[in-house]
Amino acid sequence: MITERQKSILERVIEEHINSAYPVSSQLIEKNYDFRVCPATIRSEMQRLTESGFLYQPHTSAGRIPTDKGYRFFVDNLLEKGISELEDVFKIEEMLEQEKEDIFRFVAHLSRFLAMASSNLAAIHLFEKDFFWKEGWEEILREPEFEEKDFVFHFTEFLKNFEKDVKNFNMDSEIKVYIGKENPFSKANDFSIITTRCHFPDKEEGIVSLLGPKRMPYGKNISLINCIAKMLESLE
Repeated sequence: MITERQKSILERVIEEHINSAYPVSSQLIEKNYDFRVCPATIRSEMQRLTESGFLYQPHTSAGRIPTDKGYRFFVDNLLEKGISELEDVFKIEEMLEQEKEDIFRFVAHLSRFLAMASSNLAAIHLFEKDFFWKEGWEEILREPEFEEKDFVFHFTEFLKNFEKDVKNFNMDSEIKVYIGKENPFSKANDFSIITTRCHFPDKEEGIVSLLGPKRMPYGKNISLINCIAKMLESLE
C-alpha cells in the first residue's frame, strides 16, 4: 500500500510525463504543485515510490518515469472514480447516422475521428465480416517516442500481432486497458491498448481499440472509448 500523499505525487508524476514525455524531477513536482511539504520530503516520497516499483529512474541524475505498475495503479484509480463524458464525441453522431447504410464508410469515419481525437492509432474489427480497419499513423508518428527507428519497428510488429489475433480476443462490453507487459501480444512492452466490444449498425458486433505508447492520455482515451460505445448503442 502507498500513502495518500504518495498516491497524489505518483498521479502528478504520471500526468507530467504523459504531457512532456520526459522524466519528471522532484523539483518540477515541487514547483508545479503545492504539497505543503519541503523539497526533501518530495524527493524522499519519490524515492519510496521508486523502491516500491511504481516509478523508475532511467539514469542516476535523471527524474522518474512511471513503470507498468505505476500506470496500472493510475488507470485503476481512473476507472474507480468513474469515467467522464466527452461532449465532443457526440458531434460525430449525426454524421455517423447518415452512414449507417454503408458499414465500411461508417467504420472508416469512426476510426478517423477516434485517431484524431486521441492522437493514437484507432483500430476497429468487425467479427461477422472479418474486417479490420486502422487509422492514425499520421497522428501517432508525431509522438516523440517514434523518433527512434526501433520504436517504430516494434510498434509495427505489435500492431501486426494485434491484427492477427484480435478475433481471438475474449472481449465483453467492459473497457479493458492492457499496459506494457500485460498485453497478450509480443513486441508489446512499450505499448498500451484501450479496447471494448461494441454493437454496430445492421446487427454487426466488433471491437473498438486505441493503441499507442504507454505514455498515452488514459483519462481522455478511456472516456473516448466509453462515449463511442454508448453512442453506438443508440445508433443500432
